[in-house]
Amino acid sequence: MENYLPSPFFSSYSITVAIEHKATPCYCDSCFVGVGGFCFWIQLGAFSELMGPVRGSKKKRKIEKKPDENVSASSEMEGSVDCWHDLSRRMNGLQSPSKGLDKFKSVFRISRKTFSYICSLVKEDMTAKPGSFTFSNGKPLSFEDQVAVALRRLSSGESLVTVGDSFGLHRSTVSQLTWRFVEAMEERALHHLQWPSTSAERMEIKSKFEKIQGLPNCCGVIDTTHVMMCLPSADPASKVWLDREKNHSMVLQAIVDPEMRFRDIITGWPGKIDDWLMFQSSNFYKLCDKGERLNGEMFELSNGSEIREYIIGDLGYPLLPYLVIPYQGKELPEISMEFNKRHSATRLVASRALARLKEMWKIIQGVMWRPDKHKLPRITLVCCLLHNIVIDLEDDDAQDEMPLSYDHDPGYRQRICGSLDVNGVHLRDKLSLYLSGKLPP
Repeated sequence: MENYLPSPFFSSYSITVAIEHKATPCYCDSCFVGVGGFCFWIQLGAFSELMGPVRGSKKKRKIEKKPDENVSASSEMEGSVDCWHDLSRRMNGLQSPSKGLDKFKSVFRISRKTFSYICSLVKEDMTAKPGSFTFSNGKPLSFEDQVAVALRRLSSGESLVTVGDSFGLHRSTVSQLTWRFVEAMEERALHHLQWPSTSAERMEIKSKFEKIQGLPNCCGVIDTTHVMMCLPSADPASKVWLDREKNHSMVLQAIVDPEMRFRDIITGWPGKIDDWLMFQSSNFYKLCDKGERLNGEMFELSNGSEIREYIIGDLGYPLLPYLVIPYQGKELPEISMEFNKRHSATRLVASRALARLKEMWKIIQGVMWRPDKHKLPRITLVCCLLHNIVIDLEDDDAQDEMPLSYDHDPGYRQRICGSLDVNGVHLRDKLSLYLSGKLPP
C-alpha cells in the first residue's frame, strides 16, 4: 500500500494515538484551544473497546448510559423551557419558545429530549474539568449553556467567531467548550456505535433489509464520503491530503444498517486512498477474513443451498465471499439487471445516511478552513455518534428532515476496483437466482 501518511496513522490496531503538545494555541476554524493535538486513525465498530483514556488523564470508571424514553425528565432539565428562554435571549436573532416552539430544534438540530439525554451523557466528564466560562456580560455559563455552544458549533458549521458572537462569547471559549464536549462524547457515547452483538438484533437488521428490495441475509451497506479541507499550499503536509479531484480531503467509510444507523466506521485517511484499500486496512475486513464477523445464521434456499451473511457495496469495492457488489457491464442479461436494480435501491440507505450526517452536522459538510487534521477524525466520530443518538431517540421525527439530495460527495467520480473472488461470484449468482424466482425446486 502506498504510504500516504506518517507512520502514527497506520497500525494493526483500531486506534493509533500519538500526542503532540503544541507550543502555541491555534485559532483556525476547526482547531480547539488549550489541548494537545492527537494523531488519530479511528476505526469504530470492529474494536471500539480499544478506545482508552487520554494519556495523563485519570482513569474513570465508565458508566454506560443507554437511551431512556424517560430521559427528558432529568432533574437539571425539567425547566427546559425556561432554560431555552434564557439561552435564546443571549443568542442574536433567536426567539423564545413562546414565539416559536420549534425554534430549539431549528437551532440545535435535535429535540429537547435528545438534548437532555446528551447532557446526561457528558455531564460527569465536562463538569469534572477545572475552569469556568462567562458570557461577555460576565454572567457564568451553565452546564446546559456549554453543551448548547458545542452543539451549535457542530451543527451549524459556522466559524468560532460567528458562533461566539451569537452567544456573546470569545472564540477561544467556543473552541474549548467544543473540545471538552468532543472528549466527553468519546468517553461516554461509544455504545451508540457498535456492531450488533446479539442474534436477535442481527435478525431484525436482516429482516428490515429484506423488506427494502428482497435481499436476504444482508447485514449492512458500505460507502465512503469525503470531508473537505482548505489547506495552505505552503503547508508541507498539504500534498498528502490532496485527492484525485484536486481537493484536500479526509475520508470517512461507514457500514450502515437499514435505519441509517452507523454500525462501523473508519476515518482519518487522506481522501486519495481508494475505497478497497481503505476497506482492506480495516479491522472489519480482518474479522471477516478470520470468520469472526458476518458468521451468523445461513439463509436456506429451496434447492438446499445456503446464503451466508454479507454486506453490499458499489463497484469501488472487491467482490468477496461476504461483500456483494453489482454486476458490471452494459449488455447484461435480464436476471443480472434485475439484481443490480435491487442492489442499487438497497444501497441508497448508506447514501441517505451520509447525506443526513452532513446535513445535520454541518461542521463536516463544507470546506473546513485549515482544520487540525489530528482532531478532525475525532470531530467526525462525534458527529457519527450524534447521528446515531438522534436515530435512537427521535427517528420518526428525523425521517421528516431528510435532505432532498442524497449526493453526499458531489464532484467525486467512482473508481472501480474490479477484483472478484470466486466465492463472491457464487454468492452473487445465488442471490440473483433467488431474487428472480428461477431457483430450481
